[in-house]
Amino acid sequence: MSSRELVVLGTASQVPTRHRNHNGYLLRWDGQGLLFDPGEGTQRQMLRAGVAAHDLNRLCVTHFHGDHSLGLAGVIQRINLDRVPHAITAHYPRSGKRFFDRLRYATAYRETVPITEVPVDGEGAVLAATPAYTLDARKLSHPVESYGYRLVEPDGRRMLPERLAAHGVSGPDIGRLQREGGLGGVSLDDVSELRRGQRFAFIMDTRLCDGVYALADGVDMLVIESTFLNEDIELAVDHGHLTAGQAASVAHDCGVRHLVLTHFSQRYTEPDEFERQARAAGFEGELSVAHDLMRVALPKRR
Repeated sequence: MSSRELVVLGTASQVPTRHRNHNGYLLRWDGQGLLFDPGEGTQRQMLRAGVAAHDLNRLCVTHFHGDHSLGLAGVIQRINLDRVPHAITAHYPRSGKRFFDRLRYATAYRETVPITEVPVDGEGAVLAATPAYTLDARKLSHPVESYGYRLVEPDGRRMLPERLAAHGVSGPDIGRLQREGGLGGVSLDDVSELRRGQRFAFIMDTRLCDGVYALADGVDMLVIESTFLNEDIELAVDHGHLTAGQAASVAHDCGVRHLVLTHFSQRYTEPDEFERQARAAGFEGELSVAHDLMRVALPKRR
C-alpha cells in the first residue's frame, strides 16, 4: 500500500444517494492522516474502507454545510471512544466555530483525547509547519465562508550515484556529506540535485476565484469539486460551485499532475460524462472520477 494516498469515503453533494455517501476524504501522508470534510455517514465509511480513528491526526473542514461537516460528531466521539493515543488538531473557518462546537458536543460522551482547534480566517494562513509538510488554507468563493487546503512537502536532495562515484564518495561518507553539506572539497551540489517536494490541494464548494488557482498551482494531486456538468454552468455560478470543465481547466492551467473530480450532484447518473468534459477542457494528465471507497496513490516524485 502506498504511504501517500487518498482514500475516498464519500462523493455526493448536498444529499447522499444509493451509490454515493456524503463527502469524506482521508489523505494518508507517511503515517499521518488528514481527514477532510467528514459528512454524514463518514464513521461507517471509515469502517468499510479499513480506516481507524487511530489513523487520524488532523480534521480539516472547508465550510459548515452539512454534507461537509455533519460527520464530525460521530468521528470525534469515535476518536474519544477508541482513546486515540495522540492529540488531534481541527481546522475550520473561524466564522463557523459555533457549528464546530455544536457538532463536537452534540451528545454526551467522555472526552479522553485532546483536540486542539486551529481555525482559519481572513484570506487564509499557514496552519501547520511540520518536518513532513506545511499545511495552509486559502479563502474560496461560496455563499458561506469556505476555505481550501494545500499541503506542501519541503524540497529535498536526490543523491546521484554516478556523481558520487566520480568524486570517490561512498559508504558512510555519503551520510556525512548529506549532514555537513561538504566533504573533502566535494559539495552537496556536486553530487546531488534538488528533489521537489510533493504537493496536494483540496478544493471543495467554490466558484472560480484567485484562491482556487493559488491552491492548485503546481500540485501533484488536486481533489476538486465538480458538482455540475458544463451545460448547467448557470446553476454552478448561482450556487457557488464548479463544473467539470472549469475544474479541469484549472488543473490544466496550474500544471496539475493528477486530477480527482468529486462532489457530484444527484441529478447526474453518468460519471463518464465528467471525464469526457474534463478531457474536452484540455486536461491531459492523470484523471480520476471519484467513487466511494476509491484509493488513489499520489504520483511518484518527479
